[in-house]
Amino acid sequence: MPVGSREGSARAALDQVFDPELDEPITDLGFVRSVVVTPDGALTVRLRLPTSFCSPNFAYLMASDAKDALTALPWTREVVVLLDDHHDSDLINRGLAEDAGYRGTFGAEAEKDLQELRLTFRRKAHSAAMERALSRHLRQNPELKEEALGGVVLGDLPDAPASGALLRRRAALGLGTEPSDPVLVDDEGQPFPPGEIPLRLRFARAVRVSIDGNAHFCRGLLRTRYPASGADQSPRAEEHFQFTAPPKENVS
Repeated sequence: MPVGSREGSARAALDQVFDPELDEPITDLGFVRSVVVTPDGALTVRLRLPTSFCSPNFAYLMASDAKDALTALPWTREVVVLLDDHHDSDLINRGLAEDAGYRGTFGAEAEKDLQELRLTFRRKAHSAAMERALSRHLRQNPELKEEALGGVVLGDLPDAPASGALLRRRAALGLGTEPSDPVLVDDEGQPFPPGEIPLRLRFARAVRVSIDGNAHFCRGLLRTRYPASGADQSPRAEEHFQFTAPPKENVS
């Protein structure tokens, strides 16, 4: 495979690596600083973040996921992932090079293992995706009240990016993705009692607003820190910025 094709293959693999807090690919966010491939299959990727003090566990998770995604490519001989300009860059880069794992890298500072951390953010991403899909559904069906959302199933949602994103996030958590499965469920896939639905929906909305606001803020911080990075950022996907405000008639 030509070097140019290998670089494209590497970037496509990095498209599947998400910032756990912002729920967007690191490629779209502009976090991939460079991809260098040698003719013999050695691959070096440098990552950058909006600030030097971004949470070390988030930073490690992204860098580790990037290395895993790139190592899985059939043509790679050696994969090196480096995090630049972070206060824990040396520690994280050394841990990645030694394949020390999260706890092996951070030692006693690692309060949770990597899978626990990943699960926490997958659940937040699911809550936000669920709220986006249901807000869109409410806008398209203005006669529907929030209290009735417990009866909405996946098959009722339109074929739209927000619906597809919800299905992907449910699958990542092992939740049901059949058309007959209810949309509004808890972290274990269980429907909420009817009386709790408005409160639960507002909680999901708060999670979504937090994720979307942080993503917008971090994109701007990255452009400020690295002025040329704007060219590496992709516009936010439709699922993230359309149909996100709740309809006025359903807000108490």
